[in-house]
Amino acid sequence: MKKNKQNSNDQDKLYSQPREAVSAFVFDDSVVKVFEDMIGRSVPGYSTLLSMFPVLAHSFVTQGSRCYDLGCSLGAASLAIQQGIDKENVELIAVDSSPAMIEKCRTLISGHKSKVKATVKQADVCEIEISNASLVVMNFTLQFIPESLRKNLTQKICTGLNKGGVFVLSEKIKSKDKEQQDRLTSLHHMFKKANGYSDLEISQKRTALENVLIAETVEQHISRLKAAGFSEVLVWFQCFNFVSFLAIK
Repeated sequence: MKKNKQNSNDQDKLYSQPREAVSAFVFDDSVVKVFEDMIGRSVPGYSTLLSMFPVLAHSFVTQGSRCYDLGCSLGAASLAIQQGIDKENVELIAVDSSPAMIEKCRTLISGHKSKVKATVKQADVCEIEISNASLVVMNFTLQFIPESLRKNLTQKICTGLNKGGVFVLSEKIKSKDKEQQDRLTSLHHMFKKANGYSDLEISQKRTALENVLIAETVEQHISRLKAAGFSEVLVWFQCFNFVSFLAIK
């Protein structure tokens, strides 16, 4: 997928100046304005991951079913999924709790021509109904949901999927081994520096996310997915400490 050319006003400079106190990270208007640049420069392998979504949609989406993009942000995953759907009467439902994200997402998706009906909803992903689904995507979303709610949400997704349907879960992960964790963190920071972020930006962003983004181990994710009822769970993509799972019902 080709990325839109960024102009200087779209560049992520949110943490470029020293702050006396770094507040908790929120998906507000300031983040939405630079989000495309932020995620592309912060998540290693992000564009490659997105480029595989049409392949997954082509492989798993069935006629007359629904696809869900939970925590859709600006709709990048939704647009990629639409490209791969070649079945009839498929509905795509994109959900995000951030009003600022949803407003821009609606504009971007409505401006994209597709035979797939797309509905964009502002809602808590933990509260929406999921049914007749052949594909559910959570692209770096579960990590922002309170840990106490993750089990029930995963179970609801599995229940709402049709037999043979797939849950694509992408997450930042942590390692049980401290040395490995330190290595992956160091590589991630080097990736961000290579993309133009300063040590100050990296440090302040990390502080902002400290109690907001709660990462889990690969083992924790797989255990939860299997307990929810998925018959097959595998890691299909990894770049440093960012992983994507396929959970098939």
